[in-house]
Amino acid sequence: MAAAPGTGKTRIDHLVTSGTFSLDGGTWEVDNNVWLVGDDHEAIIIDAAHDADVIAANVGNRRVRAIVCTHAHEDHINAAPALADLTGAPILLHPADFPLWRQTHPGRLPDADLADGQVFTVAGIRLHILHTPGHAPGAVCLHAPELGVLFSGDTLFQGGPGGTGRSFSDFLTIISSVRDRLLCLPDGTTVHTGHGADTSIGEEAPHLQTWSDRGC
Repeated sequence: MAAAPGTGKTRIDHLVTSGTFSLDGGTWEVDNNVWLVGDDHEAIIIDAAHDADVIAANVGNRRVRAIVCTHAHEDHINAAPALADLTGAPILLHPADFPLWRQTHPGRLPDADLADGQVFTVAGIRLHILHTPGHAPGAVCLHAPELGVLFSGDTLFQGGPGGTGRSFSDFLTIISSVRDRLLCLPDGTTVHTGHGADTSIGEEAPHLQTWSDRGC
């Protein structure tokens, strides 16, 4: 658990869950970051990956305001329906990712749409939805300026943007999303990613041209 500086009881809880990711006929073992933002009374969950029971145990007795999906790749949503049933929270997803969602959950739709510019408030903290397509058509990031934090899903990692070598992805689109929506944030913004270690906007911004030259 990482305490958010200067926000009283507001905190960011981090857990890692493990499972598989399948797309385009391949399956890979993956570890996913799951993020809980809130306080002792309420929280939102960012990405319901692999294990609803473990995530719910970390929530405890708090009210879950929403389960926010940064995108609809299987490893980020496979526990979402079960977690929604356990917590009573709505599942939120950008509608551009509905085709991906249906590959994993054909019999159940998300409860509400995410939209660019939408703002959630939890425990007094505002989380701004940034639509950042490329890794997936409906990929979003959540920016909490009061905490100096970005939850980037699979749009930005330590070392570059998320992969675009599979269906529903596009390299030039993710480069535009990272350049125009993320690297314009303050350099000191901490980036909490969907997999692996944290980074910051200041650490990643100087490498944009290298990523562009490298390709997907």
